[in-house]
Amino acid sequence: MNCKHCGSSAGIARENELNTKECYTLCEALAETKCNTVSLMGGEPFVRKDWHLIAECVKDLGMDLAIVSNGLLIPREIDIIDRLETLVVGISLDGMEKNHDTIRKKGSYNSAIKAIDLLRERNIQTTVITTLTKTNFLDLPKLRDILIDKNVNWQIQVGVPFGNFDPNLVIDKEEYYASAMFIASESIKNKFEDMPVVGAHCYGYNSHLLPTGKKWSGCTAGISTVGITSDGSIVGCLSMGNNQFLEGNVRNLNFVDIWENPNSFSYNRHFNKKDLGENCQGCYYGGSCKGGCNSVSFHLTGQFHNSPLCLRRIEETILDVKLSKREKIVHLFFKSKNEIEKWPN
Repeated sequence: MNCKHCGSSAGIARENELNTKECYTLCEALAETKCNTVSLMGGEPFVRKDWHLIAECVKDLGMDLAIVSNGLLIPREIDIIDRLETLVVGISLDGMEKNHDTIRKKGSYNSAIKAIDLLRERNIQTTVITTLTKTNFLDLPKLRDILIDKNVNWQIQVGVPFGNFDPNLVIDKEEYYASAMFIASESIKNKFEDMPVVGAHCYGYNSHLLPTGKKWSGCTAGISTVGITSDGSIVGCLSMGNNQFLEGNVRNLNFVDIWENPNSFSYNRHFNKKDLGENCQGCYYGGSCKGGCNSVSFHLTGQFHNSPLCLRRIEETILDVKLSKREKIVHLFFKSKNEIEKWPN
Protein backbone atom coordinates (compact mmCIF):
# COMPACT_ATOMS: atom_id res chain seq x y z
CA MET A 1 0.00 0.00 0.00
CA ASN A 2 2.91 2.38 0.67
CA CYS A 3 0.86 4.05 3.43
CA LYS A 4 1.47 7.71 4.21
CA HIS A 5 2.56 7.01 7.79
CA CYS A 6 4.46 3.77 7.15
CA GLY A 7 7.73 3.55 9.07
CA SER A 8 9.02 0.91 6.69
CA SER A 9 8.78 3.04 3.54
CA ALA A 10 7.00 -0.03 2.19
CA GLY A 11 5.99 -0.67 -1.40
CA ILE A 12 9.07 -2.43 -2.75
CA ALA A 13 10.50 -5.56 -1.12
CA ARG A 14 14.00 -5.38 0.32
CA GLU A 15 16.76 -7.03 -1.66
CA ASN A 16 18.06 -10.28 -0.21
CA GLU A 17 15.19 -11.10 2.13
CA LEU A 18 15.74 -14.19 4.26
CA ASN A 19 14.73 -17.36 2.47
CA THR A 20 12.50 -20.00 4.03
CA LYS A 21 15.38 -22.13 5.34
CA GLU A 22 17.03 -19.07 6.93
CA CYS A 23 13.73 -18.23 8.60
CA TYR A 24 13.57 -21.77 10.04
CA THR A 25 17.06 -21.35 11.50
CA LEU A 26 16.06 -17.99 12.95
CA CYS A 27 12.93 -19.45 14.55
CA GLU A 28 15.04 -22.19 16.16
CA ALA A 29 17.34 -19.53 17.62
CA LEU A 30 14.38 -17.56 18.94
CA ALA A 31 13.05 -20.66 20.66
CA GLU A 32 16.51 -21.29 22.15
CA THR A 33 16.40 -17.86 23.80
CA LYS A 34 13.00 -18.79 25.29
CA CYS A 35 11.04 -16.35 23.11
CA ASN A 36 7.33 -16.49 23.99
CA THR A 37 5.65 -14.90 20.98
CA VAL A 38 6.62 -14.23 17.37
CA SER A 39 4.64 -11.54 15.56
CA LEU A 40 4.68 -11.53 11.76
CA MET A 41 4.20 -8.03 10.39
CA GLY A 42 5.36 -5.82 7.56
CA GLY A 43 4.77 -4.22 5.24
CA GLU A 44 2.22 -6.97 4.79
CA PRO A 45 3.17 -10.50 5.86
CA PHE A 46 0.67 -12.28 3.61
CA VAL A 47 2.34 -11.13 0.39
CA ARG A 48 5.16 -13.51 1.24
CA LYS A 49 4.17 -16.88 -0.25
CA ASP A 50 5.91 -18.93 2.46
CA TRP A 51 4.46 -17.01 5.42
CA HIS A 52 2.44 -20.02 6.55
CA LEU A 53 5.53 -22.25 6.54
CA ILE A 54 7.33 -19.79 8.82
CA ALA A 55 4.21 -19.54 11.02
CA GLU A 56 4.00 -23.33 11.27
CA CYS A 57 7.65 -23.44 12.33
CA VAL A 58 6.94 -20.89 15.06
CA LYS A 59 4.10 -23.02 16.37
CA ASP A 60 6.01 -26.31 16.08
CA LEU A 61 8.77 -24.84 18.25
CA GLY A 62 6.28 -24.04 21.02
CA MET A 63 6.02 -20.28 20.53
CA ASP A 64 2.81 -18.31 20.21
CA LEU A 65 2.00 -16.73 16.86
CA ALA A 66 0.69 -13.21 16.32
CA ILE A 67 0.07 -11.42 13.02
CA VAL A 68 -0.34 -7.76 12.07
CA SER A 69 -2.07 -7.12 8.74
CA ASN A 70 -3.79 -4.44 6.69
CA GLY A 71 -6.66 -6.90 6.19
CA LEU A 72 -6.75 -7.08 2.40
CA LEU A 73 -5.62 -10.70 2.13
CA ILE A 74 -7.33 -12.04 5.26
CA PRO A 75 -10.22 -13.65 3.26
CA ARG A 76 -7.69 -15.64 1.23
CA GLU A 77 -5.69 -16.75 4.29
CA ILE A 78 -8.39 -17.09 6.98
CA ASP A 79 -8.47 -20.91 6.96
CA ILE A 80 -4.72 -21.13 7.58
CA ILE A 81 -4.85 -18.43 10.27
CA ASP A 82 -7.60 -20.37 12.00
CA ARG A 83 -5.82 -23.73 11.68
CA LEU A 84 -2.65 -22.30 13.19
CA GLU A 85 -4.54 -21.26 16.33
CA THR A 86 -3.09 -17.78 16.01
CA LEU A 87 -2.94 -16.02 19.38
CA VAL A 88 -4.06 -12.65 18.04
CA VAL A 89 -4.38 -10.87 14.70
CA GLY A 90 -3.88 -7.10 14.58
CA ILE A 91 -5.77 -5.20 11.88
CA SER A 92 -4.72 -1.66 11.05
CA LEU A 93 -7.65 0.76 10.99
CA ASP A 94 -6.55 4.38 10.69
CA GLY A 95 -9.74 6.39 10.82
CA MET A 96 -13.12 6.43 9.21
CA GLU A 97 -13.43 5.50 5.54
CA LYS A 98 -12.32 8.79 3.95
CA ASN A 99 -9.25 9.23 6.15
CA HIS A 100 -8.28 5.56 6.21
CA ASP A 101 -8.46 5.29 2.42
CA THR A 102 -6.51 8.55 2.03
CA ILE A 103 -3.74 7.23 4.29
CA ARG A 104 -3.70 3.77 2.67
CA LYS A 105 -5.60 3.17 -0.59
CA LYS A 106 -9.14 3.39 -1.92
CA GLY A 107 -11.28 0.51 -0.71
CA SER A 108 -8.92 -0.48 2.09
CA TYR A 109 -11.30 0.66 4.86
CA ASN A 110 -14.01 -1.74 3.74
CA SER A 111 -11.41 -4.51 3.42
CA ALA A 112 -10.22 -3.89 6.99
CA ILE A 113 -13.79 -3.97 8.36
CA LYS A 114 -14.49 -7.17 6.41
CA ALA A 115 -11.30 -8.73 7.82
CA ILE A 116 -12.27 -7.81 11.40
CA ASP A 117 -15.72 -9.33 10.96
CA LEU A 118 -14.30 -12.47 9.37
CA LEU A 119 -11.78 -12.98 12.18
CA ARG A 120 -14.46 -12.52 14.82
CA GLU A 121 -16.74 -15.01 13.03
CA ARG A 122 -13.95 -17.56 13.52
CA ASN A 123 -13.55 -16.47 17.15
CA ILE A 124 -9.95 -15.39 16.52
CA GLN A 125 -8.79 -12.76 19.00
CA THR A 126 -8.53 -9.47 17.12
CA THR A 127 -6.84 -6.20 17.99
CA VAL A 128 -7.58 -3.09 15.96
CA ILE A 129 -4.49 -0.88 15.73
CA THR A 130 -4.93 2.84 15.06
CA THR A 131 -1.92 5.03 14.37
CA LEU A 132 -2.90 8.52 15.49
CA THR A 133 -2.05 11.59 13.42
CA LYS A 134 -3.51 15.03 12.81
CA THR A 135 -5.32 13.48 9.84
CA ASN A 136 -7.44 11.06 11.90
CA PHE A 137 -7.35 12.54 15.42
CA LEU A 138 -11.01 13.62 15.33
CA ASP A 139 -12.10 10.18 14.11
CA LEU A 140 -11.54 8.52 17.49
CA PRO A 141 -15.13 8.85 18.82
CA LYS A 142 -16.58 7.70 15.48
CA LEU A 143 -14.24 4.71 15.38
CA ARG A 144 -15.31 3.85 18.91
CA ASP A 145 -18.92 3.72 17.79
CA ILE A 146 -17.98 1.43 14.88
CA LEU A 147 -15.90 -0.96 16.99
CA ILE A 148 -17.92 -1.10 20.20
CA ASP A 149 -20.07 -4.04 19.07
CA LYS A 150 -17.35 -6.01 17.29
CA ASN A 151 -15.83 -7.61 20.41
CA VAL A 152 -12.27 -6.55 19.61
CA ASN A 153 -9.35 -5.04 21.47
CA TRP A 154 -8.30 -1.55 20.38
CA GLN A 155 -4.75 -0.23 20.56
CA ILE A 156 -4.03 3.43 19.86
CA GLN A 157 -0.49 4.55 19.09
CA VAL A 158 1.14 7.84 18.11
CA GLY A 159 2.53 8.21 14.60
CA VAL A 160 6.14 9.41 14.60
CA PRO A 161 8.11 10.96 11.70
CA PHE A 162 10.20 8.31 10.01
CA GLY A 163 9.76 6.34 6.81
CA ASN A 164 6.91 7.87 4.78
CA PHE A 165 5.44 9.96 7.59
CA ASP A 166 5.16 13.74 7.17
CA PRO A 167 6.48 15.41 10.38
CA ASN A 168 3.77 18.07 10.06
CA LEU A 169 1.13 15.44 10.81
CA VAL A 170 2.48 14.48 14.25
CA ILE A 171 -0.11 15.30 16.93
CA ASP A 172 0.83 18.08 19.35
CA LYS A 173 1.04 17.79 23.13
CA GLU A 174 -2.55 18.96 23.69
CA GLU A 175 -3.87 16.41 21.19
CA TYR A 176 -1.69 13.74 22.76
CA TYR A 177 -3.10 14.48 26.20
CA ALA A 178 -6.65 14.57 24.84
CA SER A 179 -6.14 11.14 23.25
CA ALA A 180 -4.80 9.84 26.58
CA MET A 181 -7.96 11.15 28.26
CA PHE A 182 -10.01 9.33 25.61
CA ILE A 183 -8.13 6.07 26.24
CA ALA A 184 -8.48 6.40 30.02
CA SER A 185 -12.19 7.20 29.74
CA GLU A 186 -12.90 4.29 27.40
CA SER A 187 -10.84 1.93 29.56
CA ILE A 188 -12.91 2.83 32.60
CA LYS A 189 -16.26 2.58 30.77
CA ASN A 190 -15.37 -0.70 29.06
CA LYS A 191 -13.49 -2.33 31.94
CA PHE A 192 -15.97 -5.18 32.15
CA GLU A 193 -17.33 -4.91 28.63
CA ASP A 194 -16.26 -6.22 25.26
CA MET A 195 -13.78 -3.61 24.00
CA PRO A 196 -10.58 -3.04 25.99
CA VAL A 197 -8.96 0.21 24.81
CA VAL A 198 -5.24 0.59 25.46
CA GLY A 199 -2.47 2.96 24.57
CA ALA A 200 0.76 1.60 23.13
CA HIS A 201 4.15 2.24 24.75
CA CYS A 202 3.84 5.90 23.84
CA TYR A 203 1.22 6.40 26.58
CA GLY A 204 0.94 6.20 30.35
CA TYR A 205 3.89 7.88 32.05
CA ASN A 206 3.14 8.58 35.72
CA SER A 207 0.21 10.96 35.30
CA HIS A 208 -1.05 12.98 38.27
CA LEU A 209 -4.61 12.81 36.99
CA LEU A 210 -5.20 9.92 34.62
CA PRO A 211 -5.17 6.23 35.50
CA THR A 212 -2.11 4.88 33.71
CA GLY A 213 -2.81 1.18 33.97
CA LYS A 214 0.13 -1.20 34.14
CA LYS A 215 3.23 0.39 35.61
CA TRP A 216 5.59 1.67 32.92
CA SER A 217 9.13 0.44 33.55
CA GLY A 218 10.87 1.82 30.51
CA CYS A 219 11.41 0.99 26.85
CA THR A 220 11.41 -2.77 26.23
CA ALA A 221 13.69 -2.69 23.16
CA GLY A 222 16.45 -5.23 23.66
CA ILE A 223 15.09 -6.06 27.11
CA SER A 224 11.98 -8.14 26.44
CA THR A 225 11.34 -7.38 22.77
CA VAL A 226 13.38 -7.39 19.58
CA GLY A 227 12.74 -6.52 15.95
CA ILE A 228 13.98 -8.54 12.99
CA THR A 229 13.87 -7.10 9.49
CA SER A 230 13.07 -9.22 6.45
CA ASP A 231 16.76 -9.29 5.48
CA GLY A 232 17.82 -10.52 8.93
CA SER A 233 18.98 -7.34 10.64
CA ILE A 234 18.40 -7.11 14.39
CA VAL A 235 17.10 -3.95 16.05
CA GLY A 236 15.68 -3.42 19.53
CA CYS A 237 12.34 -2.19 18.17
CA LEU A 238 11.21 -1.85 14.56
CA SER A 239 9.44 1.39 15.47
CA MET A 240 12.83 3.00 16.06
CA GLY A 241 13.54 2.59 12.36
CA ASN A 242 14.70 -0.57 10.67
CA ASN A 243 17.84 0.77 9.02
CA GLN A 244 19.59 2.17 12.11
CA PHE A 245 20.53 1.07 15.63
CA LEU A 246 21.25 -2.37 14.16
CA GLU A 247 22.98 -4.87 16.43
CA GLY A 248 23.99 -7.29 13.67
CA ASN A 249 22.53 -9.60 11.07
CA VAL A 250 21.61 -13.26 11.44
CA ARG A 251 23.46 -14.07 8.23
CA ASN A 252 26.70 -13.10 9.94
CA LEU A 253 25.97 -14.07 13.55
CA ASN A 254 23.57 -16.48 15.16
CA PHE A 255 20.65 -14.65 16.76
CA VAL A 256 21.51 -16.23 20.11
CA ASP A 257 24.97 -14.68 20.01
CA ILE A 258 23.54 -11.24 19.18
CA TRP A 259 20.87 -11.44 21.88
CA GLU A 260 23.21 -12.73 24.57
CA ASN A 261 26.02 -10.28 23.80
CA PRO A 262 26.17 -7.99 26.88
CA ASN A 263 27.08 -5.05 24.65
CA SER A 264 23.98 -5.37 22.47
CA PHE A 265 21.17 -2.82 22.93
CA SER A 266 23.46 -0.83 25.25
CA TYR A 267 21.20 2.25 25.16
CA ASN A 268 18.68 0.25 27.20
CA ARG A 269 20.62 -2.51 28.91
CA HIS A 270 23.24 -0.09 30.25
CA PHE A 271 20.87 2.80 30.93
CA ASN A 272 21.92 5.31 33.59
CA LYS A 273 19.90 8.28 34.85
CA LYS A 274 22.65 10.48 33.43
CA ASP A 275 21.42 9.38 29.99
CA LEU A 276 18.10 11.24 30.45
CA GLY A 277 17.55 14.14 28.06
CA GLU A 278 16.49 17.65 28.98
CA ASN A 279 12.79 16.75 28.99
CA CYS A 280 13.36 14.14 31.69
CA GLN A 281 16.33 15.32 33.76
CA GLY A 282 15.51 15.81 37.43
CA CYS A 283 12.26 13.80 37.24
CA TYR A 284 11.72 11.55 40.24
CA TYR A 285 10.52 8.77 37.92
CA GLY A 286 13.44 9.03 35.48
CA GLY A 287 15.22 5.96 36.81
CA SER A 288 12.21 3.72 36.25
CA CYS A 289 10.53 5.39 33.28
CA LYS A 290 13.86 5.84 31.45
CA GLY A 291 12.47 8.73 29.46
CA GLY A 292 9.49 7.00 27.87
CA CYS A 293 9.18 5.34 24.47
CA ASN A 294 12.54 5.52 22.68
CA SER A 295 10.90 5.54 19.26
CA VAL A 296 8.91 8.67 20.11
CA SER A 297 11.90 10.16 21.91
CA PHE A 298 14.37 9.68 19.07
CA HIS A 299 12.11 10.69 16.22
CA LEU A 300 10.84 13.82 17.97
CA THR A 301 14.02 14.99 19.74
CA GLY A 302 16.92 13.18 18.06
CA GLN A 303 17.95 11.30 21.20
CA PHE A 304 16.83 8.42 23.41
CA HIS A 305 15.38 8.74 26.94
CA ASN A 306 13.89 12.17 26.27
CA SER A 307 10.25 11.78 25.17
CA PRO A 308 8.34 15.09 25.07
CA LEU A 309 5.05 13.14 25.12
CA CYS A 310 4.87 12.54 28.86
CA LEU A 311 1.53 12.86 30.65
CA ARG A 312 3.14 14.04 33.87
CA ARG A 313 5.30 16.68 32.16
CA ILE A 314 2.36 17.98 30.13
CA GLU A 315 0.26 18.23 33.29
CA GLU A 316 2.95 20.16 35.13
CA THR A 317 4.05 22.46 32.29
CA ILE A 318 0.89 23.02 30.25
CA LEU A 319 -2.01 22.21 32.58
CA ASP A 320 -0.20 23.62 35.64
CA VAL A 321 -1.27 20.74 37.87
CA LYS A 322 -0.21 21.42 41.45
CA LEU A 323 1.76 18.76 43.26
CA SER A 324 0.66 17.53 46.65
CA LYS A 325 2.86 18.49 49.62
CA ARG A 326 4.19 14.93 49.80
CA GLU A 327 5.04 14.88 46.08
CA LYS A 328 6.76 18.26 46.35
CA ILE A 329 8.91 17.05 49.20
CA VAL A 330 9.86 13.92 47.28
CA HIS A 331 10.72 15.92 44.16
CA LEU A 332 12.69 18.53 46.06
CA PHE A 333 14.53 15.91 48.08
CA PHE A 334 15.86 14.26 44.98
CA LYS A 335 16.85 17.61 43.49
CA SER A 336 18.53 19.03 46.56
CA LYS A 337 18.10 18.34 50.27
CA ASN A 338 18.76 22.01 50.98
CA GLU A 339 15.78 23.11 48.91
CA ILE A 340 13.35 21.40 51.30
CA GLU A 341 14.27 23.91 54.00
CA LYS A 342 13.38 26.77 51.64
CA TRP A 343 9.94 25.33 50.85
CA PRO A 344 7.22 27.35 52.71
CA ASN A 345 5.05 25.65 55.33
